[in-house]
Amino acid sequence: MRLFCLVCLTMIAFAANSILSRMAIGSEHMDAGSFGLLRLASGAAVLMVLCRMQGVAARQDLRASLKGGAALTLYIAGFSLAYQQLDAGLGALVLFGVVQMSMFVWGVLRGTAVSSGQVAGAVMAFLGLAYVVWPDGSGAVPLGASLLMAAAGLGWGIYSILGRGAAQPLAATAVNFLWSTAMFLPIALWLGSSTMSLCGAVLAVLSGAVTSGIGYALWYRLLPQILPAVAATVQLSVPVIAILAGAVLLGEAIGLRLIFGSAAVLGGIALVVLQAPARKALAVK
Repeated sequence: MRLFCLVCLTMIAFAANSILSRMAIGSEHMDAGSFGLLRLASGAAVLMVLCRMQGVAARQDLRASLKGGAALTLYIAGFSLAYQQLDAGLGALVLFGVVQMSMFVWGVLRGTAVSSGQVAGAVMAFLGLAYVVWPDGSGAVPLGASLLMAAAGLGWGIYSILGRGAAQPLAATAVNFLWSTAMFLPIALWLGSSTMSLCGAVLAVLSGAVTSGIGYALWYRLLPQILPAVAATVQLSVPVIAILAGAVLLGEAIGLRLIFGSAAVLGGIALVVLQAPARKALAVK
């Protein structure tokens, strides 16, 4: 029961990143560049403290740090800029869909065996995502912002792939956040700072220190206790939580297009996870 509650809390934290970002950036409490920079800096600070508390040396190979920092920077830049226009729930769906599909494609390119069910699931998820973001003439879903969030998803997918082999995930995450803060600084300066209210700063720190820093640390601690397929499946709840929270807290509309598209994306990803050849072989045994 304790494990279940902690997993639920972590998924809520992940979804909260979309809510907090949309509240700060979409409501113009803070510009995207400043929000992303403060989120990274506060996340790095908390992760360094956690490393110190656990007696873990916050160090990593320079090459790995540069790759991880660059991938994290792509994620933060696309994520922050996209939420200037996208609704929280829609943004989470695009992000999650691209992350999972990019990791699946990478596995295929690396020679990982795939089943026909997984291929069908990947096609279904892609079509569902395309259906949600495809321009319909109403302007309800900004294509440019959707592409920015897709870039963020690609960045997070790359970051996740790079982090799979980390011997000390907490230390690696702390170092990557530090490098990404430095890499994102010129981007924030280039974008310019037009808005920075106290409310926006608080939301950015909450997103960086709590729902990102502590959230990621908690997730990495829980991962060894749950099966990989379960870990992938429970993350299907993140876009759903973000969509519902966006409707309740931000008054975002939930139309049929979003409902049908979300069902296709999440259902397709569920097929990819559950129809993995290794998993089916275990089921036969």
